Amino acid sequence: MDVPEGPDRPMKTRFLKIDRESLGLAELRLISGVLRNDGVMVCPTETFYGLGVLAFSENAVKKVYRLKERELGKPLSVVIADIAMAEEIAAVLPPLFWTFSREFWPGPLTLVVKARPLFPKEMLGPGGSLAMRIPDAPWLRDLIRHLNAPITATSANLSGTGEISRPEDIIEIFKGKVDLIIDGGRTAGGLPSTIVDLASDQPRLLRAGAVPLSRLQKYL
Repeated sequence: MDVPEGPDRPMKTRFLKIDRESLGLAELRLISGVLRNDGVMVCPTETFYGLGVLAFSENAVKKVYRLKERELGKPLSVVIADIAMAEEIAAVLPPLFWTFSREFWPGPLTLVVKARPLFPKEMLGPGGSLAMRIPDAPWLRDLIRHLNAPITATSANLSGTGEISRPEDIIEIFKGKVDLIIDGGRTAGGLPSTIVDLASDQPRLLRAGAVPLSRLQKYL
């Protein structure tokens, strides 16, 4: 007899090993099926492993907060496939957005802009703002295009603990807690993405990271 999943029973976690340069159609369909059913995946990015769900799904987004033990007042960022997707989900893209996106995307620069009313309130920052970036991870951009929807980009860890780059550590922590673990090998690590707020009257640095301040200072 099957025992139903519950708060005291682990869920069945699927495992998938991928080539981070590209995905096959079967892999795209498998991952997309998990996410479209409000599932949670752990996946490699160009820096660390992250927790990914469909960013439009309130149910899936709340699962991420519970998994990370994250305060609801702390918004989540998203990864997008291309500039066209940024235009679809943003209410306003200020002139500096185009400068930064041309120079730093794909890459570890997260830009905060005003969002269209498409997202769960938990995703959004002050004034309905949303943090987004195009990742320098070809397989992840392929997946986002296939889904035609942004994916959450928060690090796969418990709030207050360090980011994770080794798949064996991910498996130890998240097996039985997420629907899918995607093993892309050890990630580069280093610093998380730099975050710049473009939704306020004056652009400002919210978090120092992989893109050094020296490259941004002339704009800020």
